[in-house]
Amino acid sequence: MVAIKGLEKFAPRDFPGHIASTIFLPGCTFRCPYCHNADLVLRPETLADVPLDLFIAFLDARKGWLEGLCVSGGEPLLHPEIEGLLAVIKERNLLVKIDTNGSRPDRLERLIEAGLVDWIAMDAKAPPARYAEVVRAPVDPAAVARSAEIVRASGRPHVFRTTVVPGLVGPEDVRKIGEWLNGAPSYRIQSFSPARTLDPSFAAVQPFSREELERMAEIARSYFGEAAVEAL
Repeated sequence: MVAIKGLEKFAPRDFPGHIASTIFLPGCTFRCPYCHNADLVLRPETLADVPLDLFIAFLDARKGWLEGLCVSGGEPLLHPEIEGLLAVIKERNLLVKIDTNGSRPDRLERLIEAGLVDWIAMDAKAPPARYAEVVRAPVDPAAVARSAEIVRASGRPHVFRTTVVPGLVGPEDVRKIGEWLNGAPSYRIQSFSPARTLDPSFAAVQPFSREELERMAEIARSYFGEAAVEAL
């Protein structure tokens, strides 16, 4: 079974409309310099595991109260064993939300087909032509694009999200992402946090103001069913 490296027992913002907890799985395919989960991405072995028996006991103790689990990372779809973990969650009649960067379309498709995913949040890191520049790792833009199409055709509630960072991802990128994902029902603009960034130099970057974020959300509304700034 895949190691669980973190458990947020009450995560009201992570799974829209549901009382939920969030678990964090280790490792990632990308090296986004603004990422605030550096240990989870670069040094997961330094983080203690949440023992599986304790995790199951946690779920069982909250039967009738907890409605869903958000499975995040890192990139949770890196792990072939994730199917068994999701099955454990679904056996307890809980909803599953997956947070993914879109780099593993085949695994995403299998989990959806197996009925193990109820809700999907996919990061749109950048316009396809800028992906490698932004994520600073080998990336197949065609795989990311295929993941986006799988998400859109899944029949599950879903949202696309972009983290905006001055000097790296900004208004013109939001416009091009809108052109790429035009017609998708939901989109969120997220402000990066300069605390504990994967690239320490980004700690000196001043995030966009709320007004700038709202202007980018307005750009996105031309392309998506609804678009908003994620709560700060």
